[in-house]
Amino acid sequence: MQPNWIRTRSLSDVAIVTVVSIIALWMTEFYLSMLWNLDDRGFSELSHRLPYWDFTNLWAGSRMAIDGHVATLFDVDAYRAALRAMFSPDLPNQEWSYPPNILLVGVPLATLPILPAYLIWTIGTVLCLWLAIRPLKLGAALELAIVLSPAVIWNSVFGQNGALTTALLIGGLAVAPRRPLLAGILFGLLTIKPHLGILVPFCLLASGNWRAILAAVGTSAVIAVATGLFFGFDVWRLFLTETRPLMTAIMEAPYPQPYQYNAITVFFTARAAGAGVTSAYGVQAVATIASIAAAIWLWWPGRAVSHQERVVLTAVLAILATPYGYTYDTIGVAVAIAMLAAMVSRPPRLILAVFWLWPFVAHLFIHGGYCVGVVVPLFLAGWMLLSIWTGGRKTEISGAPSLA
Repeated sequence: MQPNWIRTRSLSDVAIVTVVSIIALWMTEFYLSMLWNLDDRGFSELSHRLPYWDFTNLWAGSRMAIDGHVATLFDVDAYRAALRAMFSPDLPNQEWSYPPNILLVGVPLATLPILPAYLIWTIGTVLCLWLAIRPLKLGAALELAIVLSPAVIWNSVFGQNGALTTALLIGGLAVAPRRPLLAGILFGLLTIKPHLGILVPFCLLASGNWRAILAAVGTSAVIAVATGLFFGFDVWRLFLTETRPLMTAIMEAPYPQPYQYNAITVFFTARAAGAGVTSAYGVQAVATIASIAAAIWLWWPGRAVSHQERVVLTAVLAILATPYGYTYDTIGVAVAIAMLAAMVSRPPRLILAVFWLWPFVAHLFIHGGYCVGVVVPLFLAGWMLLSIWTGGRKTEISGAPSLA
C-alpha cells in the first residue's frame, strides 16, 4: 500500500522515473561489461587494474594483518611490493589510506578469497544502507530506488565503503532522538572514515543528546582499544605519522591528478578552478563553517522541520563540510533526491533526474568533470534550507510521521 504522504504521481512523473531507471540500468550494464572484461593477468581491460578496484586495499591490507605484517600497511614502498607479490608485478601503485580500526571489519573478509569477499562486502554494505534508511519511513518504492541508485551502484563498482559510511551516518542521525545509545554506537563505528562525521558532534550538542554523545565516545574508545589489542597499539602512531601525512600530500598534490577527477568537494572544485592549496582550504573553511552553522540551526530544538528532512539535509551538508570526498561518498545525496521527489513541492523533475544520474554521466561522458558535481549538494542543501527558512511547510512530506 502506498504511504499516504507520497504525492500523487502524474503521467510525466512515471515517464521520467522510467526513462531515468532505464538509462541507469543501461549505463550499469555497459560499464560492468567493460570492467569485467579481463586480460590474461586478471586485469580489467577498462581500468588496467584488478576489477575489484579499491576493495583490493581493504582485502589485501587485512590479509597482511592476519599474516602478522600489519606494519607493512604504513610503509608505502613495502605495501606496494607486498600487493604486487600477492596479485601481479604489473599492479599499478596503490596506498593504504584507512584508519587501522577498519581492519576489524576487513580481517573477517580477508579469510575468504577476494571474489566472494568482494561480493559479501558489496551486498552486505548495501543491506546496511537499506536498514539505515528504513527509520526514515520513506516507503518501499523510495527505499528500492535508493539502494539501486547510480550513486550506490557506482560505490559498489569501486568496491568502496560509501554504502556503509552513509548507513552509519544516516542511521545514527535517524534514530538519535529515540535510541541515543544505538545512535552513539553507529557514530563510533563511523570513525572508520571520520571526516564524513564532521557534523555529528554539532548535531548532538545542538539537540542536547548527551546519551548519544557518551555512547559515541565510549564506542570509539572501545574500538580504538580493540584495534590496539588485536594489531598492536603502534598502529595508531603509524597511522598518525605515516598514513595521515600521506593522504594529506595526495589531497594537496598539483591539480590535476587522475584520482582527483573523482573528487566532489568544495576544496577540489576550488583546485579545479585554479585556486592554490591555501586558497582552496580557505574556500573549504567557509563551506565547512557554513555547514556546521546550518546543522546546528537544524538540530536546535523547536525548529519547524520534519525529522526526515533534518537527517537527509545533514547528510547532504556532510559532503560540503569535508575537504576529502569522492563520488562514492555521495550516497546521502541520492537519499535526499529520492525524498525530494516524493514531496509536494520540490525542484523541477528534470533537475532531480540529472542529479540522480550524475555519478554515471560524469564518469562516462565528462572526463575530469566530477568536481563540478559539488553543485549537486550545494543546490539541494540551498533548496531545502531556503524552503525551511521561509517557513514553507509545503516542502514537508505531508502526513509523514514525526521521528523526533
